[in-house]
Amino acid sequence: MGRSRRTALRTTAAGALSASLIAGGVLALTPDAHAAGVRAGAGTATATRAGTDVRYVDITAADGTVLKANVVTPTGAADGSRHPLVVLPTSWGFPQIEYLAQAKELAASGYVVLSYNVRGFWQSGGGIDVAGPLDVADARTVLDWALAHTPADPDRIGMAGVSYGAGISLLAAAHDPRVRAVAALSGWGDLIESIYSGRTQHLQAAALLDTVGRVAGRQSPETREVFSAFYSSDLSKEKEILAWGQKRSPEAYADRLNRNGTAVLLANGWGDTIFPPNQSVALYEKLTGPKRLELRPGDHATAELTGLFGMPNDVWNDSRRWLDHHLKDTANGIEREQPVQLKSRSAGGYEGYPDWKSVSADRRRIALTDTATIHTNVNSGADGGIVFLSSILDQIARLPPMASIPLLPRAWAAVWQSERYPTAQQVRGTAALHTTVTPTEESGTLVAYLYDVGPLGLGKLVTHAPYTFHGRTPGQPFGLDLELYSTAYDVPAGHRLALVVDTVDPLYIEHNPSGARLTFSSPENDPSYVSVPLREQ
Repeated sequence: MGRSRRTALRTTAAGALSASLIAGGVLALTPDAHAAGVRAGAGTATATRAGTDVRYVDITAADGTVLKANVVTPTGAADGSRHPLVVLPTSWGFPQIEYLAQAKELAASGYVVLSYNVRGFWQSGGGIDVAGPLDVADARTVLDWALAHTPADPDRIGMAGVSYGAGISLLAAAHDPRVRAVAALSGWGDLIESIYSGRTQHLQAAALLDTVGRVAGRQSPETREVFSAFYSSDLSKEKEILAWGQKRSPEAYADRLNRNGTAVLLANGWGDTIFPPNQSVALYEKLTGPKRLELRPGDHATAELTGLFGMPNDVWNDSRRWLDHHLKDTANGIEREQPVQLKSRSAGGYEGYPDWKSVSADRRRIALTDTATIHTNVNSGADGGIVFLSSILDQIARLPPMASIPLLPRAWAAVWQSERYPTAQQVRGTAALHTTVTPTEESGTLVAYLYDVGPLGLGKLVTHAPYTFHGRTPGQPFGLDLELYSTAYDVPAGHRLALVVDTVDPLYIEHNPSGARLTFSSPENDPSYVSVPLREQ
């Protein structure tokens, strides 16, 4: 591993550690956190507040691992009646009190809620399994325990969670038909597509997960080996990593979710730097049962964060409506709404669509006619930003990563621009790049960016995606088709779109040999273009 890569890892690790400590500190300041810290080791202590009872319990997994959990029930639930059950696995690196505010809301409306710390984190035993077979087995054990020790109704079981909890909920539902409904918030459909899309390691995302796992948990030997192989770019380990990731990808079990008839809500952020939205869309497209897809501005888990503190929150509100409808048969209107709900990063409220295909009612091509040759190994100034920080700025202040398009050095960045648009263009869906690449080396990495360019040449990032190739013949051209990350962005009238391609981005590990060059051309029989998806005007 080169010096620059080690520096990037150290920088990202420091940022991840800071984020973890801040999140833990904020949670520790809540009144419920103090109560949890006092009672975490007790199996019989209870607390009553706002019409709910809270118990802190130990649940023993099949292999003897002890999982720390809390159970929240409606006050007076021990009257012999049965209540719908919602199980909440914790997020990566978060303690068992993570969902306490939402659990009390659910319990106050008649649910039994069980939240547990997944294995390998905080006070739960075992090693981190990264949503593997042990985590799936743990979820089944937790369901069994809840049915045996709480007034839960075995015919009305749901699961929900944020991030890691979302992925485990989907995997558990695929393997256990007792789970009737899932609300997966900031989760993943395909783990490999999330952190290895375009055959490119998402360096900052992986380093953040790795560091939080070390700080707040205990990595299993298998998990440590996978992270090490991932960083080292060891292609001899690639098949093993792909198989490891597929086993942990809900999309691989979509047929089971369909067979079980599981009602699935998927909610993600447009700027999610851990689990970009494309792979969740792919899972949504494969589901045939009751389903709903919600995409909003924000980075990983930022859209639902305020709800963890009990504040009003669209994501959690829709999750409760989803669970109410499918576990309580409540006619709350969610069944009559369009199943695809999008919110633009630029302005406005929610837009409803009957399916994902309808999101991009129109597509326009920007021709990439000029041949361009760029040198590698240098960051041109165009990049996807910083994990978490950049998308949060976009979410709160509508300030995505920016670059001065006229000032980008053409030696290291290829640039093509559209004409100025006389009317606003509502980009919706997945932009796609098609071009011909001629490398001087057998391996290489490129990153494609789509910018909204104003009159003064300042470009605001609309979307981007990386791509890595290996085993190519130097000097021989090959066709490239690359889907950029799905988004919803409004380009103002008088602006233009620009496609920029360079070879270095701090978000990713690059595979360009020193001195390599890439040439982008547009053969007459196979012209190059970027296809931009637009909402029907």
